[in-house]
Order: sequence, then C-alpha cells, then structure tokens
Amino acid sequence: MVSIKWASIAALAGFYPAKAQNLIFDSGRSGPSLEVMHLYHDQWPTGTNGKYTVAELFENNIEKPYPSVEFNSPPGGAINFTTTPPTVANYKDYLIGVQSVVIDSADRLWILDTGRVLTPQGVLVPASVGGAKLIGVNLTTNSVIKTIVFPNTVAYPDIYLNDVRFDLDPNLTSSGEGVAYITDSSSEGRTGLIVVDLGSGESRRHLDGSPYVQGDRQFLAFVWVRELYANQAGNRAGHLTFGADGVALGKDGKTLYFGGVGNRYLYSVPTERLRDNGPMSQIRAQAAVVTESQKGLSDGFETDTNGFIYHGNFEHNAVNFFNPENGTDQVFLRDPRINWADTFSVATDGYIYFTNNQLVFGPAVYPGTDPFRC
Repeated sequence: MVSIKWASIAALAGFYPAKAQNLIFDSGRSGPSLEVMHLYHDQWPTGTNGKYTVAELFENNIEKPYPSVEFNSPPGGAINFTTTPPTVANYKDYLIGVQSVVIDSADRLWILDTGRVLTPQGVLVPASVGGAKLIGVNLTTNSVIKTIVFPNTVAYPDIYLNDVRFDLDPNLTSSGEGVAYITDSSSEGRTGLIVVDLGSGESRRHLDGSPYVQGDRQFLAFVWVRELYANQAGNRAGHLTFGADGVALGKDGKTLYFGGVGNRYLYSVPTERLRDNGPMSQIRAQAAVVTESQKGLSDGFETDTNGFIYHGNFEHNAVNFFNPENGTDQVFLRDPRINWADTFSVATDGYIYFTNNQLVFGPAVYPGTDPFRC
C-alpha cells in the first residue's frame, strides 16, 4: 500500500470570502476530487440480491459473480424455511451474505460471510453454524484456499460480522500464519471483537458487552437533512444501536483501532491484549482500551503507510483521518455526493477507494423508504 498524495489538497476549510452585503458560505467541497469508479444501478452485492453476494468489476461496468456463479448459489437458497422460525442455511462451501472483502499483504482475498440474510419481508434471519465464516481465495487461480467456520460460541445466531483486518506476522501465533481481527456490530445481540488464528482456525471473542463496543443511548445523527432513527416494523421509531463496526490496524500492528456506527468515538486496544487467551485476558483487554478521539458518524476504517486512520464523517459529507502521532482527527475531503462512505481501501496506485452505499436510505432506517428512488 502507499500513502495518499497530499499535493492535491486545497484549503480544508472550504469557505468562500464575503463580498459587500453578502454572507460567507460553505462550498460543501474541499480536498482531493472524487472519481466515480462504478455505479450500481441495481441491488449492490451485499446480503442477498438474487444474483450474487460477491462480484468482480470489469471495464464497461461489467459485474461477474466471484469467484464463481456456483459459489454464490447455495442449493435451495440462502434461507432454510423448514425451521421455525426460518434460519440461514448452514452451507460452509457457499456464500450466504457477505459483508466485507479484504486483500491481505500476501495478495490473497478474504471474504467475510456474516451468514445472515434478509427475507423478502425484511426480517434478518438468524445465523447457523457453517453460514458465518471467513474464506481465503487465491487471486491468481480464483480458487478457495481456506475456509474458517466460526463455532456457535463465537458466531451467535444474532451475530453480524462486519469488518476484518489481517496481521500476517509469523511470530504472533504458534501456527505462524497470522491473525485476523473482526468486528461484530450486531444491533440485536452481543457486540464485540473476534480474534482468529489463520493457521489453526481457532477463534474467540473479546470485549463482549463492553460499553466500548456498544452504541450510545438515544444516539441520533443527521445525514442529508434526514434524522436517522431505526425503523422498527409495527413500532415507533427507535435509535440506532449498531456497535463495533469499523476496524483498522495501526502501522506497526501493535494497536487495533475500532469504533461503532451508534457512537462518535474512536477507540484503540493493544493487539497483544486481544491475542491473550489467559484467565484474566478479558479484564486486561477491557482495562487497556483507550478513547482516542471523537470521529463523528462513521462506518469503515483504513490505514495508510503514514499510519493515518481514514474513516467517513457522514454528517459533513466527508472523509476524515485520525493522526495517532498527535491525536487529532481532521477532514481529508468533502463532497456533497458522500452520504455513507464505507469499505475503505488504500491501494498501490495511490488512490483511496471507498463505497458510498446509501444505507441511510435503506429499510433499516426510519421510515424505511428511499426518498430518491423514482
């Protein structure tokens, strides 16, 4: 990965000077210009869309299921309707409902499958063992090289695996194959962090129930002049309760940064505390969490080679970055088109890529209708 070129950054304030009898105003733009790389005119590949849950993008806006059509097509569908209530099918060899895809430093693609999908009525179906998993893919052969299935002591039925980062340092575990750190952002159950040994496949949870991985009480935010309340069918609007969501490794791999959608804080914890599985490990991890900064309303995170932590700042239509050296959080760019910047990736071509997935206009946010859909 390479760091972002800073030469293109204009005055970050973005304010225009006043003329006689005129008030100053905010242009709504600052920093580098956005380039639209791909537009989804249909359902994007998150959860279940009847076509695929992971796609590869080609020139001329062509989308193809990845790594294959078959891998995206669980027999009989992703939901098992023979149980009461319905549950997600427990297929470990098929994709169910993918939330995140990340390429590690060894140039392998990792697919994080939440193992949960929505029914046509908008009900999020509970996970089953086999559905929630982490899958490694060889990008040269497009073949699956590893599947790590999470046991029910890690992947609860109400889990929502959200994002993942990798540290391939061979000295971290006895397997020598590195570690994955995953956030569980469930708005229904026990939010927390998950640590996975990529060699042995063993996994465990950390910080379950901690205030650091939960949303704030009565959390309320505004995006595009729209108040964000949780849409609860048949009940009055509630508050967004999404916990631990975005996650990023510090430059040296010794610190894990994380934060939730339902709060405005950026936290960190030493990674050695998360890898510890001793009798006091949970207490020590809890005691080691640091509140680094406020971050605004945000979702995904990413680290560049300077060690800066990039994240969205939705209420300001912006992308921010946190500087661990001085503890400041600053605006990197602003653009009125940004409403829900997520899934950040700093690439070797000098670009930072992110999705603008418009979840703010999805069924989970009150009133559950998209005001921009014709």
